[in-house]
Amino acid sequence: MNVTVKVWRQKDNSAKGAFKSYAVHASPDMSFLEMMDVLNSDLIKKGEEPIAFDHDCREGICGMCSLYINGHPHGPLQTTTCQLHMRSFNDGETITVEPWRAKAFPVIKDLVVDRSAFDRIQQAGGYVNINTGGVPDANEIPIPKKVADEAFDAATCIGCGACVAACKNASAMLFVSAKVSQFALLPQGQVERKERVERMVAQMDAEGFGACTNTKACEAECPKGISVTNIARMNREYFGAMLSSYEVAGGGGEG
Repeated sequence: MNVTVKVWRQKDNSAKGAFKSYAVHASPDMSFLEMMDVLNSDLIKKGEEPIAFDHDCREGICGMCSLYINGHPHGPLQTTTCQLHMRSFNDGETITVEPWRAKAFPVIKDLVVDRSAFDRIQQAGGYVNINTGGVPDANEIPIPKKVADEAFDAATCIGCGACVAACKNASAMLFVSAKVSQFALLPQGQVERKERVERMVAQMDAEGFGACTNTKACEAECPKGISVTNIARMNREYFGAMLSSYEVAGGGGEG
């Protein structure tokens, strides 16, 4: 099949970017990233600079393959870009490829963006800081299956940033709420429960992400199907923590 790939090219963060179109011959059975490899091989043979794009495992696990394809994060299917195949497109189609568009995700080069903002949010509170000793028996701490399933579902977030790219406000609420939920639901995460949500939300705001306006585009585009119910849980956690801090500070006395 023959396609035209319209790609965003940008030398670095300070340079002005622009779209450039390339003709590519690809097999329908190729993954999208394999098609990009073919395109880069052609560019190198012509003495041109290859297109920079992120990738790692190519197994749908790491989320590095963050490309905005034809108006959708990771492309037209609810999956990671590396699991998207060229048979999802039509012969002769023009495919537009862009980087994530968000103030908090500045472009490094071409299709590569700096997603270290997610790392800083995680470092602000996404951990369990207790002395666990040796590895406990799996059944030593009784956790209801429903709760365990919800925690595991939240923990499947791979931090790819598709939620930010899909949101008209570039909100990171789905990512942050998933990381808050996976700890808040389990006994092991109770020690820092209040401080965790306060710190992670504060870091999210400091990074410049937008607010959530409940359009649910994040859930619709998330390759791991993270539910927006996590956002509701994070809001409850946050307001509860803030109220507790207010009362400790002496603001809860009688008027």
